Amino acid sequence: MSNMLNEALESADIVAAQLADTSRIEALADKLKEQPRHVALTIARGSSDHAASYFASLTMSRIGVPVASLPMSVATLQQAPLRVSGQLAVAFSQSGKSPDLVGTMQALREAGAFTVAAVNVTGSPLETHVNTFLPLLAGPELSVAATKSYIAMLSLSAIVIAHVQRDVELLNALKSLPDALRAAGKLDWTRAVKELTNVDRMIVIGRGLGLAIAQEAALKLKETSGIQAEAFSSAEVRHGPMEIIDQDYPLLVFAPRGPEQVGLIQLASRYARARRSRTARRAIGRAGSRTAARRNRSSGARSDRRNPFVLCDGRESGPRARAQSRRAASPEQGHRNPLSEKADAPCQGVSVKSSHR
Repeated sequence: MSNMLNEALESADIVAAQLADTSRIEALADKLKEQPRHVALTIARGSSDHAASYFASLTMSRIGVPVASLPMSVATLQQAPLRVSGQLAVAFSQSGKSPDLVGTMQALREAGAFTVAAVNVTGSPLETHVNTFLPLLAGPELSVAATKSYIAMLSLSAIVIAHVQRDVELLNALKSLPDALRAAGKLDWTRAVKELTNVDRMIVIGRGLGLAIAQEAALKLKETSGIQAEAFSSAEVRHGPMEIIDQDYPLLVFAPRGPEQVGLIQLASRYARARRSRTARRAIGRAGSRTAARRNRSSGARSDRRNPFVLCDGRESGPRARAQSRRAASPEQGHRNPLSEKADAPCQGVSVKSSHR
């Protein structure tokens, strides 16, 4: 078993450790309650920046505070006069040693921001330059491709927001997260592996909280498999990227439960239908032209039979889901919403490949 897989499987115990001692998080929540913050900034790079994107989406959707990612060069190279007095600045880092990250947090603190750092390595330089330090508790990470520290950043973000909101329902739900992660680690993922065999390029789709997961998945596909994977929001993929998708680009869609799920599965379903339509047209054309068929084979033309692969955890049920499904179907699309009649069905109810709990 690889270091990467071993460390990913450790994430359940890491989240359990975070939940076992929330004293630092509770103190931070009390501090944030003392003085309202109108804006928050995140500072991070790579996988940590994708975790920061999750924190930003969670903060904006649940608390309503706008969150923006601050380019470090604004503080370190341009030395801009940052007007951040009294606002929140949160850094995410595995090592806490990056000089530009440390320098940026130091500049923000000196400018009057309330600074917080979520870091895996204790005693790092970053820890000494922030107001509040939150340990990730992930332990040493041997794999070059970060897994458990990234997951620890996501879970820590959710725990922080739950305590800031004093949301008992979310706090209780988080207690079940370690078991959910253990269950996920035991699932058979060979179907997804088969879908990615011989793929050298693809687009990964998400939206809302799922966009941060799509971003990290795209990075991992680059790092570990040499796949040129690019992440997009489903709201943006029609503006340019769809032209690439139409040219036989494989599509991976993350569709977790929530208000975005209907539109994500609908996007995958439309794409699958469009691919089948193109396949039929090309088959007719090939039947009438052997020369064209030979040319397609010799040029290495890709098969049109690859459908989108959808990862989701079941659909929301009840009136709310059906209402969201009806709203997602716009008249100008000219087709029936695949979820409008089966809002309670599992993901494989849509005619695309899928995986669900």
